[in-house]
Amino acid sequence: MAKEVINVDGEEKVVREDTAKSYRGIIWALISVGAFIIILTILFLGFGLGSLLNDDVKSPAEIEQKRQ
Repeated sequence: MAKEVINVDGEEKVVREDTAKSYRGIIWALISVGAFIIILTILFLGFGLGSLLNDDVKSPAEIEQKRQ
């Protein structure tokens, strides 16, 4: 069976190929979830807080009066 070397806590370990692929898959999944959370946070702060600080917010009644 094929062997591969992975780096765990700064220490190189020789493991089976399927174990190494699983380890890399877990690391990739954690990085992807972290990036997704960071992107969502940036979008929330950019659009969510931006709309809260916007003073041009009008009620539906004001918009309707302006249309007529």
